Amino acid sequence: MEERFDLIARGTTEIITEAELRELLKKERPAAYCGYEPSGKIHFGHALTVQKLVDLQAAGARVIVLLADLHAYLNDKGTLEEIRRVAEYNRHCFIALGLDPKRTEFLLGSDFQLKPEFSLDVLRMAVDTTLLRARRSMAEIARHLKDPDVAQVLYPLMQAVDMAHLDVDVAVGGIDQRKVHMVAREKLPALGYRKPVCVHIPLLHGLDGAAKMSSSKGNFIAIDDGPATIEEKVKKAFCPPKIVKDNPIIEYAEHVVLPALGRLRVSREVKHGGPLEIEGAAELRKLYAAGKLHPTDLKAAVGAALAQVLEPVRRYFEEHPDAKLARSSEVL
Repeated sequence: MEERFDLIARGTTEIITEAELRELLKKERPAAYCGYEPSGKIHFGHALTVQKLVDLQAAGARVIVLLADLHAYLNDKGTLEEIRRVAEYNRHCFIALGLDPKRTEFLLGSDFQLKPEFSLDVLRMAVDTTLLRARRSMAEIARHLKDPDVAQVLYPLMQAVDMAHLDVDVAVGGIDQRKVHMVAREKLPALGYRKPVCVHIPLLHGLDGAAKMSSSKGNFIAIDDGPATIEEKVKKAFCPPKIVKDNPIIEYAEHVVLPALGRLRVSREVKHGGPLEIEGAAELRKLYAAGKLHPTDLKAAVGAALAQVLEPVRRYFEEHPDAKLARSSEVL
């Protein structure tokens, strides 16, 4: 059980709560889920949560991926037809990232969210949730912050009820989902449902270093980008010398490259210190903060490593005609 716990806990920002997770692991097959708005390209920010679902699958959990078409519609991400086309492309991306298609349940939100019993639970939760609480829970993930729609108040309530109606034990998400998850933990028991354990993953800064990685902001590396595109994007990314905090290239090395490859190889001329092999995040941060690793050398190493990590994704899309078709029809 400790090995399974460590597998689930690695790379997380927090688990609410660890004691509850340990108790859950006594079950034969706990159910874990993560919801995704089908709204564009799948990037490294998504890849971290997918990897956690892969870890949960390896630990024996039953995994549900919610392709939340109605949530994306409420968050003004396109028409339902457009969103559902993107959802199919997203499904292929998640399989390419390592989820076992035979052991993963992919669902559209509209598969169950339009049923009367779901709507009734949303209304029951609305009676016991303040407007301020609902708006605050959407503060980090809403599309319209200055002039919010009524839809943004419904969104967190629906997300909480999702967990009940999917009968999940574990909810996985980025740390920006924390407030929504806390609504679920606090409000679901009053409706007669159990509260989920929440597993939160760190957020990655976008290439500009100014905000989290987002397909809508254009500051992302898509998981199906080619090697030349990846290396060019990394080359232009924000990466100030000696600055480790909020440095996106350091983050990509720490959270994507090192967990996947076990090391980061830096090719340098002898006059600049010669080749370097870095095996841990602490070592990387120490070298970079001391000025012993130049931003240009770090970017070159990370760009090449990311292209290597994503090679299986590119191969998947080349080998599966239906995946290529879904990718070509992706419009948002």
